[in-house]
Amino acid sequence: MLERTVSPKLKADEVAVEVLLRPKTLQEFIGQERVKENIKILLEAAQGRGEAVEHVLFCGPPGLGKTTLANIIAHEMGVKITVTSGPAVERVRDFAAIVSRLNERDILFIDEAHRLPRPVEEMLYPAMEERCLDIIMGKGLKAHTLRLRLKPFTVIGATTRMALMTSPLRARFGVLYRLGFYNISAMEQIVRRSAKILGVEIEERGCQEIARRGRGTPRVANRLLRRVRDYAQVRADGVITAEVARQALKLLEVDSLGLDEVDRKIIETIIHKFNGGPVGIDTIAASISEEADTIMDVYEPYLLQLGFIDRTPRGRVATKLAYEHLGLPYEEGQPTLF
Repeated sequence: MLERTVSPKLKADEVAVEVLLRPKTLQEFIGQERVKENIKILLEAAQGRGEAVEHVLFCGPPGLGKTTLANIIAHEMGVKITVTSGPAVERVRDFAAIVSRLNERDILFIDEAHRLPRPVEEMLYPAMEERCLDIIMGKGLKAHTLRLRLKPFTVIGATTRMALMTSPLRARFGVLYRLGFYNISAMEQIVRRSAKILGVEIEERGCQEIARRGRGTPRVANRLLRRVRDYAQVRADGVITAEVARQALKLLEVDSLGLDEVDRKIIETIIHKFNGGPVGIDTIAASISEEADTIMDVYEPYLLQLGFIDRTPRGRVATKLAYEHLGLPYEEGQPTLF
């Protein structure tokens, strides 16, 4: 219902802010130092040889910078990037039209690459390996294969679910980079940079409060910063102090570790309804009226990172740390890692 009431202008502005906050170069990109160093070597080598960059696959939870890094690679190489996603490329001819228009050394970025339809994925194999497209012409006995040559280009894939990618597709990427959650120091730098771009006055402790609750994810931290900015503008004097940040985040129901209402629902469901687990992800999803994929992609990685839940062969288990964080009594003998 809320989606229908938001004007297109407001939604466009939100998207524009997201794009504005994205780093444009490797030097501007904060965190992921190992990945950045490897990308720098990869780009310098490709530029030195005058070749297209080797096919790259980024994997990791949402909001860590996969799309941003793809755009940075295109910017650093001085080439055009075409952006699409696995679910968007429904037909083989759509994919053929996209890749046939790519110029030499251009980049094709495929978000959610694990959701590519199988026929499209199979057409992608020769395009990545041999720089050609095999198109079936005609039907029945008159059917024949037409091979179209492509200019050298780079495929950059991004996935939040590496396990769902087929082995043949994974094998065709020459470089694999795994992005992890950001540490507090990097998160503070990101919040400080974003506040400067947005023209928001923020104190050091206010920056720390937002960074600490950003779940180690730049996208989340930037979203919280924008909401705290609104609170500071309406309820304070426009300056984000530690107290203003705490009050704003309390209103948003984001706790000291960055857990929101859904995170707490997941933990409380495991503890209260299923005696701490183990319980299957589909059962948890049905209990809190969320999609299982959303839980696995968005919420579960951070809860695993904190050590609040654990995956077992029989399902998810709440750990002792989860009980302590919620202020619930923990009895010896309940499922736990510790």
